[in-house]
Amino acid sequence: MFNDKQNQVLAYELDSSRIKSRSKGNVSLSYLEGFDVIETANKIFGYGNWSYNISKLEQVSQELNHNQNNIICYKAVVNVTVHDLTHSKSVTREDVGFGTGIAKTLADAHEGGAKEAVTDAIKRTLRSFGNQFGNSLYDKSRNHQPQNQPQYAQPQTQQTSQQQYQQQQQQQTQQMQNNAPQDYASLYNLGLTIMEQGQNLVVVGDDIFSKKDSIKACGFRWDGATKIWYKPIEQQAA
Repeated sequence: MFNDKQNQVLAYELDSSRIKSRSKGNVSLSYLEGFDVIETANKIFGYGNWSYNISKLEQVSQELNHNQNNIICYKAVVNVTVHDLTHSKSVTREDVGFGTGIAKTLADAHEGGAKEAVTDAIKRTLRSFGNQFGNSLYDKSRNHQPQNQPQYAQPQTQQTSQQQYQQQQQQQTQQMQNNAPQDYASLYNLGLTIMEQGQNLVVVGDDIFSKKDSIKACGFRWDGATKIWYKPIEQQAA
């Protein structure tokens, strides 16, 4: 299914500099950020060689806290499909995620809860592909603390292979950006990514709502149910 370089990178120990931490009650939790997981998938699998689909997104609870903020919890079920480089083989995984939105207005609470649930589901689904997506963080016997250095020094041959793979991915990404239509190039310049999801192209990236004018100018539409900017592939081909 995966080539030798992909298998090699997937087998690497998780770089501890990618690990973040937060407190929940009196417990410190280690995690990977959503953008980091998506960017890792782009680098390992390649743009256009993987996609995710939101098969379910539903509200599970709603209440007010002592500050009169709306607290809304969502559940999302996401399936991730990864293709090999020739798209002749693929594997699909599925998992569930939860998210909580806390805000004064119902709209903002719904938005926060839905987005967090989808991101959590994507992260949980991708972790089934190994350590590079944070699967080892679920091993309670390991001490996962954010550090500036890797937990151990990888063999020189592995470091060289990893560097070569990353350079190849960066070159491919740069080539995609250079060949992109002018309107898509403007989105790449904003740090956004265009990827296939089912029959649509979708926009992925950070601070996506602050860039909505540029996204709309490229012909993408906002889907309020899935909280995604999308554009039918047929429309792009035309």
